[in-house]
Amino acid sequence: MLLFRSGETVKAWCAARGLPVRPLISLDQLWILAETWYENRLTPDSRRPKPDEMVGIFASIGLTGPFWDPTSDQW
Repeated sequence: MLLFRSGETVKAWCAARGLPVRPLISLDQLWILAETWYENRLTPDSRRPKPDEMVGIFASIGLTGPFWDPTSDQW
């Protein structure tokens, strides 16, 4: 994971390296994702979210599209 100041900085960094720009996530979205994803990790019945649950978690914070679909092989 790389942190950048802005979307424009990401575009410049990718262009300089000949890489495509991937979907971006804000720090606020990342924080909510981490809280949601790991909320039960210290419980005995902890488990990884299932693909449909993942899509719901991602969508709840505005992360949609093929990149955020665990059943997609586009990325």
